[in-house]
Amino acid sequence: MRKNRPDFSIGEEHLGNTRDHDRELYIDLERPYPPMFRRPPYPESLENRREIEKHVNEILDMDVIRKIGHKEMGCV
Repeated sequence: MRKNRPDFSIGEEHLGNTRDHDRELYIDLERPYPPMFRRPPYPESLENRREIEKHVNEILDMDVIRKIGHKEMGCV
């Protein structure tokens, strides 16, 4: 994203803050859940889990993604 910053932000705004690129995404979370949601997480080493958490926190800080509460899951 940093390499192609003009595609993912406008001016000096945070990466991910774009305009005129609105998209709607519908994910069906009704039971029965799709097979991919029923799978247990793939086991990762402690080192890999820490690295994944680090990257997730970085993109959370850039406002590219956001955490949602369990009550919001039905509103998606």
